[in-house]
Amino acid sequence: MKEWGYVAVREMKIGFRNPWAYSFMALFALFMFSLLLINAQGYVKGYSGTSGTMLNLAMYLLPLMALMLGSFSLTGEKEEGNWELLSTYPLGTWAFLAGKYIGLSVVLLAIVAFGFGLAGAAGWLLGGGFDGSTYRQLLVFSAFLSLFFLGAAMLVGTLAVSRWQALTIAVGVWFFTVIAWPSVLIAALGMMPYAWIKPAVTALTFLNPAELTRLFTVVKLGGGSTLGPEYYDWMVWIRSPWGTPVFVGTMIAWIGAALAVAYGLWERGRGRG
Repeated sequence: MKEWGYVAVREMKIGFRNPWAYSFMALFALFMFSLLLINAQGYVKGYSGTSGTMLNLAMYLLPLMALMLGSFSLTGEKEEGNWELLSTYPLGTWAFLAGKYIGLSVVLLAIVAFGFGLAGAAGWLLGGGFDGSTYRQLLVFSAFLSLFFLGAAMLVGTLAVSRWQALTIAVGVWFFTVIAWPSVLIAALGMMPYAWIKPAVTALTFLNPAELTRLFTVVKLGGGSTLGPEYYDWMVWIRSPWGTPVFVGTMIAWIGAALAVAYGLWERGRGRG
């Protein structure tokens, strides 16, 4: 097995023994189950109030979960002295980060799958729930969102020197990208000339993985009309045959850029000894 494979397997073992992972799994499953119980007598298809609520639930919980688990994993290596030991072995920095990312991805996707699986089984037993295609789209949304923010977590864990510092930075990133983003976007656009607004919305949206994933999923669920005329071009390209490949390519590029920056910082620290 390659170097990154050993790191990934080690990370999965640690991740599935981590009480934080099970706390997030229980919380996510509980909210998903409660939401379907509220709508037990209904049948949700496409974009609606219930599917929108589930989108918001995932938007609030999953980025924070990914940021904390990912950043804590890296800072834990520093605090416990494991990185100093690992750096004495023929283990490349890229293999270390890639293995970390892959191992944590498996843990996060398992949490998401468990939450959706429990809620789906409950909905089926109660005779309600979501249309199959809608449920799959929400599952894919949650998986993409987790993977996006896990990439950001690798960078946060690289910058932080302790778990407390990682927690502070992670909460700050989560608050800015999820909670404060609409206000920040409106304030920024309000200071720009009218001709700049449309390209600025596009550029800023691609910089925020939470907003990008949300817009993509809303349009895929058929709720593009709720976004307003400013996002008409978004609806066109997302619905086109190349919409999904462009989104996946953007996600890979975004995660790759975050890991590349983290790699540069780890290598610089490793060179200084």
